[in-house]
Amino acid sequence: MTASILTVDDSASIRLTTRVALSNAGYKVTEAVDGLDGISKLKGGQYDLIVTDLNMPGMDGLTMIRELRKLPAHMGVPVIFLTTESDAGIKQEAKAAGATGWLTKPFDPESLVKIVRKVLGK
Repeated sequence: MTASILTVDDSASIRLTTRVALSNAGYKVTEAVDGLDGISKLKGGQYDLIVTDLNMPGMDGLTMIRELRKLPAHMGVPVIFLTTESDAGIKQEAKAAGATGWLTKPFDPESLVKIVRKVLGK
């Protein structure tokens, strides 16, 4: 069965790069434009992994993770942050909120696929 991944980013170019990298690796990708859209899509579907930006209008990535961890169906879904932030304090906050991994932008699409495979164990 193909793993289903939700990507959440306010940048159309990042969504495109992420979708192409993950689709080419054989994953089913659904896109959301910010945290609110991400939560909405989560409530309407089941995902094996979430890749999210941190800084977004509407609802940021940290708030979205905290909200999704309240949804019983998504409590254990791994989350990878894809962000320009590299601050240790923010990383710690993200980990406390329930983030599984971290990739700094600009990113190499191959690195993203490697992390996704590692997190999903596939």
